[in-house]
Amino acid sequence: MTRDIFIFNPGPAMMPEPVLESTSKAVLNFANTGMSIMEVSHRAKEFDALLEDTEKRLHKIMGIPDTYKVLFLQGGATLQFSMVPINLLPAGKVADYIDTGYFASRAIKEAKLIGKVNVAASTKEINYTRLPAPNEIKLTKDAAYCHITSNNTIYGTQWQTFPETGNVPLIADMSSDILSRKVDVSKFGLIYAGAQKNMGPAGVTCVIIRKDLVGKAPANTPSMLDYKPHVENNSSYNTCPVTAIFVVHEVLKWIEDQGGVANIEATNNEKAKLIYNILDSGDYYKGHAEKGSRSKMNITFRLPSEALEEKFASEASKRGLKGLKGHRSVGGIRASMYNAVPLAGAQKLAEFMKEFKKNNS
Repeated sequence: MTRDIFIFNPGPAMMPEPVLESTSKAVLNFANTGMSIMEVSHRAKEFDALLEDTEKRLHKIMGIPDTYKVLFLQGGATLQFSMVPINLLPAGKVADYIDTGYFASRAIKEAKLIGKVNVAASTKEINYTRLPAPNEIKLTKDAAYCHITSNNTIYGTQWQTFPETGNVPLIADMSSDILSRKVDVSKFGLIYAGAQKNMGPAGVTCVIIRKDLVGKAPANTPSMLDYKPHVENNSSYNTCPVTAIFVVHEVLKWIEDQGGVANIEATNNEKAKLIYNILDSGDYYKGHAEKGSRSKMNITFRLPSEALEEKFASEASKRGLKGLKGHRSVGGIRASMYNAVPLAGAQKLAEFMKEFKKNNS
């Protein structure tokens, strides 16, 4: 299987070809059961073994300490906007949130429905062109937790150094950059991520929670919104997203085959450098994010006119470079280069950018 297109969608995103191949086989016959992965019970011993192996592989790949539990839930990162404060923001306490973009602001909106929120910093007034500087972040002493969005898909910014919060649990929405770089999980109380960018398909959400934070939800919390039943039932309190979890398993195997996250990160750095070098070489392409805050996952930029941007996206698509149109709130072009986009994809995009500039200047 060899495709002649490269997909730069912000999510759902491009998948590694070996994962597509192994998944297509499992759709017909999963683990020699004679049943499709879409037919097998989430209580079947074969799936139970796969679920256990998926968690073990993620622990190994990310270096997750034994003091953390991995969950595979549903509802996307959006449901976590509510589950986090429901479980971790008790009455009388304050949660700090750092507003760095669209999804961070949505997390803030949901948390305010649950309890008291302090927006410790925001770059909304400058259209999220950068992340807050350390001296701009006003944290609450003894906050219940501090929430950040590690990478911002729409505005193209990414935390390179995470805020220091001391004994206050740091919570991160890592939907768009989990597994793209090495992260010290022990610095976080909870990490969550929709899988549809770097981990797998839409339909499953990964939650990595420190075990001492489990069981803190109020007594009247509906069971599905309480982390504790999900931990006690190993992600199978209800019918879990079986097929999506299988794909996550295959993605983790693929990452291992690439040499692990360190090698993935090196390739991602190389891909991003190719495009940012073009942005920095003149005024034709203008990046949205300031240099110190640039994302390696989502590269956002403008051209001299909206008409040229439309032409760029259209011609790129005809060349097999798909999904480059920017989000409506920023406009322009967005190249989402998640793990499965190969170096060859970034090289082809860079070549197209140079050619387009030459032909349309």
